[in-house]
Amino acid sequence: MIIDAAPDLEVVGEAADGGEAVELCHSGRVDVVLMDIRMPRVDGIEATRRIGADERLAGVRVLVLTTFDNDDNVIHALQAGASGFLGKNVEPGDLVNAIRVVAAGEALLSPRATSGLVSRLIHHIGPPPRHLPELDRVTEREKEILLLVAHGLSNDDIAERLYLSPLTVKTHVNRTMIKLNARDRAQLVVFAYQHHLVRPGDSLPERRTQR
Repeated sequence: MIIDAAPDLEVVGEAADGGEAVELCHSGRVDVVLMDIRMPRVDGIEATRRIGADERLAGVRVLVLTTFDNDDNVIHALQAGASGFLGKNVEPGDLVNAIRVVAAGEALLSPRATSGLVSRLIHHIGPPPRHLPELDRVTEREKEILLLVAHGLSNDDIAERLYLSPLTVKTHVNRTMIKLNARDRAQLVVFAYQHHLVRPGDSLPERRTQR
């Protein structure tokens, strides 16, 4: 009822478990999946992993709904390819806006949420590899923007800090996602922390004072 009441959103299917959710995604009508983590047979994490691994579903975004924002399963869902998460007690307006954000290719990771995630993510990652060949293809400007994305900044925030246009920032972010094989911004955040490019407690780089 909440989603269908929005003029620009439509519910195109409902699934009883993760396996059905993946099948529905192949209908070609799905842009965003509201994914529960705890489901029978195929859970939400495995379903998210299957969607993320299927090239035919590259345009499908997963938004995880969880009872507890501090559920460590959220970490596994993000690592599996989810674009963000919400608590099940989310306000109707926030839910609708979250769907729009994820559908637009943005990550639903506010600075506050990112901080909370990172404090738990660090317990799920091992030492970084000695060499990251993926990063050899990333320019210095793209690395700079990647670090700001990892801190939870939006394109507009990054543009203001670096004296760039939001469109230029978006272009750099998109190129970085391609080079790092990331589906969206959430995966860039996971990549940055998994590979110790950013560590918990790191402060934001100082603002630039000139172009």
